[in-house]
Amino acid sequence: MNKSLRNIAEQLDKNNKKTQLIYAFNGTGKTRLSQAFKNFIVSQGKDDKENNAALTRHKILYYNAFTEDLFAWDNDKHQEGEHQLIIQPNSFTDWILKDQGQDQNIVRYFQSYTHQRLLPHFNEDFSAITFSLAGDNDQRIDNIKISKGEENNLIWSIFFTLINLVIAERNITDKSERSTNEFDHLRYIFIDDPVSSLDENHLIQLAVDIAQLITSCESDIKFIITTHNPLFYNVLYNALTSKDSYILRRFEDGKFALEEKKGDSNRSFSYHLYLKQLLQEAVKENKIEKYHFTLLRNLYEKTASFLGYPQWSDLLPGDKKLYLTRIINFTSHLTLSNEMVSEPSEPEKQTVAFLLNHLLENYHFK
Repeated sequence: MNKSLRNIAEQLDKNNKKTQLIYAFNGTGKTRLSQAFKNFIVSQGKDDKENNAALTRHKILYYNAFTEDLFAWDNDKHQEGEHQLIIQPNSFTDWILKDQGQDQNIVRYFQSYTHQRLLPHFNEDFSAITFSLAGDNDQRIDNIKISKGEENNLIWSIFFTLINLVIAERNITDKSERSTNEFDHLRYIFIDDPVSSLDENHLIQLAVDIAQLITSCESDIKFIITTHNPLFYNVLYNALTSKDSYILRRFEDGKFALEEKKGDSNRSFSYHLYLKQLLQEAVKENKIEKYHFTLLRNLYEKTASFLGYPQWSDLLPGDKKLYLTRIINFTSHLTLSNEMVSEPSEPEKQTVAFLLNHLLENYHFK
């Protein structure tokens, strides 16, 4: 049954596992889910006046696209040739930077996800950050503007430092010995897709770091992690023990489904399996259109690449290889708009069904 995001949030909250991993294609609604989940958790406990009056951070910490709103470039300084990343006033960065003095740890994490020569500099009251780039022979280029990807990595490094501290505090069982009681009632840490600007090496490192952090957590804090990246998902899936895994789907009516998945992304929701599902649904419902030839060719290309065939057409039936190659090439590479009619002929529909079945039956799809 298709559900609203609030229904999905309620489903996640009922889960007893330490970690829940959610895969979703870009544009499905991962960030919206993180917001819906936050609103659902904060709305709980209406009979508990103390918890109901608590700020959002007392119940849930979340990293998503809205976290970036705490940081913005000073445009006035930019016009004067200076580049400052302003930190909007908030209790999180004040606690990390002013109270806990974690600026050097943030720098260390940031450089591990970018490169060692790029150095952030916090000003005295921790309200802004400037950047420099170390060169050869002890030379340094000051006052540089970093890329959007590097900026995202810095914001993630601050959040990662925060959850490190929170987990360390909650691991202290005697509340009176904690340096703060701000997080005594924290229930969830929600991490939404922190991998958008990382290469594969840094992406794997990030997944390992998060898995180690979750494993080190001895309290009852639960973790929800969403991603669009199969590699990131795979590393987390194989590194964590107490977990449930899902794929989030969105439908044309605006509703959603959270489907439980067993195994890593290679067994569950790699892109070629998504193409396979779309084609199977089109054949089953007799809703084949011209663009399905493009999807079919893409599926053949990915299968041929995985199996080591030099050309995707090598997977076609031998007795009709030349004819079918021309059919697929023609229908998937039309260049004139007046050639493109969405409704294919019956023989063309039969060709899609025939080639899909041929691929699935002869090349060991499960």
